[in-house]
Parts: sequence; structure tokens; C-alpha cells
Amino acid sequence: MVTPDDVLRFWLDEVGPAGWYKASETLDAEVRERFLAAWQNAREGAYGLWLTYPNGMLAYVILTDQFPRNMFRDDARAFATDQQALAAGKVAINRGWDLRIDEPARQFFYLPLMHSENLCDQERCVRLMCERMPEHGAQNLTHARASRGYPAVWPLSLSQRSAGAAIHRIGTGVRGRGRLWWYPAADHAGGVICDLIRVRNC
Repeated sequence: MVTPDDVLRFWLDEVGPAGWYKASETLDAEVRERFLAAWQNAREGAYGLWLTYPNGMLAYVILTDQFPRNMFRDDARAFATDQQALAAGKVAINRGWDLRIDEPARQFFYLPLMHSENLCDQERCVRLMCERMPEHGAQNLTHARASRGYPAVWPLSLSQRSAGAAIHRIGTGVRGRGRLWWYPAADHAGGVICDLIRVRNC
């Protein structure tokens, strides 16, 4: 039986940051071989005990949000447990459990928000990366968006991209079914991301 430690040891230690956002058929096959049955169990409602402590919650979010994106590329099943991951991530954030996990692993509590079709969830992800991941937030959000098939972005820093997104939304509303859209006009915006995003009460 797969345990939270199995998930975390594999994803955080064996794969690590260098492999999290690289498309690799070898890695995808390994994730399927080792964790497909566990993912199916989670989809059917298993692993409730994992949701009772920070490391277990982190493992659950990785299992339901990250692993299916490796196991089922170009397949609707890649998103089948998104709502479970999103709900678990929000509980963890509300309890402050994300802050009990060191960077860069902390980001995995936030990525279900980015994968959400809800604009406020996506903006909350950017805000959390800004406020709670000072060391790795910019780099991790950039890699995550690029690897998961989001629209191409301008080569700006996280603060510049996010400020541009906030300016555009405040001024003209939502485009692209709630996805984040970046504009070169944000190039001058610099480090005002956090103040701009707080304008929206999400």
C-alpha cells in the first residue's frame, strides 16, 4: 500500500525540482507504474487519514494534482481529481499547513489554484507565490505554467507578469476563461504585484 512518505520521497527527493516540470515519457511511465493504483483509490475517496496532517495533505495534493498530469498527458483523466486537490489545498492553506512545509515543496499546495478555472483561485495562487515563497516562487510559477500547456508568456519576472495580469483584469475584466494573460506593457511595473493583486478581494 502506498503511503504519504512514498509519494513525498519519490516526488521531492527522487524526482526533485529538476524533474518536476520536464516532460519525460520515462518519468510519466514510472509515475503510472508506481502510483496509478493509489491515484485510482484517491479518486474513489480513499486516504482520508492523509488529510489530517501537513505532510499527508501535501502527499495527497501531489497524488491528485501533479501525478495525473504525468500519467495521463493529453487525456481528460489528467484533470479528473482536480477538484479533490483544490479542496485539499485550500484546507491546508486555511490551516496554515503550507507554512509548515519548506520551499520549494510548499508550491504544491498552491498549484491546484493555478489549475482551477476560477479567476480568483488563479490570482490567489499568484498572490501566495508572491507572499509565501520569497525564495522560489517566481521561478516555480514560471516553470509550472510553461510545462502545463498554458499560453505563451513574455520573458518577464513573476512580479512584472503578475502586475500586468492584475492591471489588465482590473481595467478590462476577464479573458480566456479565467486564464492568466500577460502583456509587455507590464514591463515597467516591477515589484508592485502584491499591492495590485490585493485590489481584488478574492
